[in-house]
Amino acid sequence: MTTSDPALAPHPNPAAPQRNRRRRWWAATAAVLVAAGAAVTVGLMNDRDEAPAYGQEDLLRDTEALEALGIVGVQARLSTESGPDVVAVSGFAEDGTDRPVDGDGYFRIASTGKSLVAAVVLQLADEGALTLDDTVDRWLPGLVAGNGNDGGAITVRQLLQHTGGLHDDLPGYADHDDYLEHRYDVYTPEQIVERATAHEPDFAPGTGWGYSNTGYVLLDMIIEEATGRPWDQEVQARILEPLGMDRTYLPGDDPTLRSPHANGYELYPDGQRLDVTEVIVPDPGGYVSTTADVNRFLRALLGGELVSEAMLAQMQDTVPVGEDMQAFWPGGGYGLGLVERPLSCGGTYWGHEGGESGYINLNGAIDDGARAVTVSMTTALAGSPDGLLRQEQTASALVDRALCGTGG
Repeated sequence: MTTSDPALAPHPNPAAPQRNRRRRWWAATAAVLVAAGAAVTVGLMNDRDEAPAYGQEDLLRDTEALEALGIVGVQARLSTESGPDVVAVSGFAEDGTDRPVDGDGYFRIASTGKSLVAAVVLQLADEGALTLDDTVDRWLPGLVAGNGNDGGAITVRQLLQHTGGLHDDLPGYADHDDYLEHRYDVYTPEQIVERATAHEPDFAPGTGWGYSNTGYVLLDMIIEEATGRPWDQEVQARILEPLGMDRTYLPGDDPTLRSPHANGYELYPDGQRLDVTEVIVPDPGGYVSTTADVNRFLRALLGGELVSEAMLAQMQDTVPVGEDMQAFWPGGGYGLGLVERPLSCGGTYWGHEGGESGYINLNGAIDDGARAVTVSMTTALAGSPDGLLRQEQTASALVDRALCGTGG
């Protein structure tokens, strides 16, 4: 499991140190696990004459397909402009029990929180408080230095887009014993940056793409310098409160989750499925939320409620992801805190998946925010051969069908 993104399986980047692969960002490497059990469905939909092409039966079918891979519990929600949300759940909230998954339960959103941070940065750029071409040294002089690292050469835009070359070395767990020993460890942002700059850059700024959680830690610090307030207070005031996202919160040093929630699990290479629910997650991957709140955020962002049209266009100006990610995001591109992926029905959708301590979520919204879907899973299939890829593909298929409206 990981303090910022769980997984025992190797991260798609084979150069990542083994100990830290599990924290690297479950955004593009999801997980699942074997969970026998009945399905419980929760949700509302229009009457049959007005029902969308993709309805509750379809969503339930797709959550059950994820459960069949071995995920203990699944919840999914489709939100649209017309009609109430469609919600389905499958599996159980706790392995070995018959406690049902709550359709509005809390889960760790991990790297999905990067989109919250990115939206705040773009708002600050809209206001002229900073620019996307500011260097790290402009705000944090001398912090990124040594071993070939140069904060004077890395821009805010490159941090947002993972093109700054900064090596990622977030703390992680080698195995379950390591998790039990270190799950309550706390790290300052400076310590995380120091871990990263102990390595040489992965590439010169602007010449490649490599996912870097540490880059978003730097963005947190830049927000604080630009505003004079803690970064999470800016997220609260600028995003969560205006949108009424009152079930999204940052737990800080509290390793537990509010109720209701399903427990998180990890499947290890020896076949054991173990509880990894409790953990202290370094920022900005620590947010806890619900499917309703994640959908609300995506619809507002894509609908133009949070940033200007010009800034949203920059947010959606993508670069290709690395070759190692193409298996997980075929045809995908990375913008400024947003991932673009093609739809089978034409066009693309936008979102940012995340994973931590067994909680893996995939999400997305179409261009105008008219449809958004989030699926949250409570098991990381890290120890199963090709498990992460199979989960990613199955969950991605759910997102695609829900956004295209292709049921049956």
